[in-house]
Amino acid sequence: MTKVFSSTNKAYLAGLLDGDGSIYVKAKPNPTYRYGFQIAPYIVFFQSNKNRKNFELIFSFLNLGIMRERKDGILEYTVNRKKSIIKLIESIKPFLILKRKQADLLIKILKKKEKVKNQKDFENLLKLIDIFRELNYSKKRKSYITP
Repeated sequence: MTKVFSSTNKAYLAGLLDGDGSIYVKAKPNPTYRYGFQIAPYIVFFQSNKNRKNFELIFSFLNLGIMRERKDGILEYTVNRKKSIIKLIESIKPFLILKRKQADLLIKILKKKEKVKNQKDFENLLKLIDIFRELNYSKKRKSYITP
């Protein structure tokens, strides 16, 4: 994010994220990881390809993620690196309304992930991820916690 990124731009991005964006984190099964799961956080902005020029202009200021076009003509700007996610959330959080709880929880998850030292710590991290999915009304909700 550039130094000249104004409060107006931050508020606009927060509104775009609240309306046409998503904040989520997944625990993807992956046997190559220490506890059998990869923790994958994302912030994604969506827009029709019809608005490509403006969408590219908005995100040229950020330089925190990658843009791709899906087969259905929707553009996605994805931020998935921990440092970039934290930087973006800290910048726009004062302006978030609908996704403020998700932003707070994602930061908490990223910080807790750094402190995982054993299986119990990792299970506690998965519990936070389960809470996150509740905030996002996931239709494919799958709990990683065994009762």
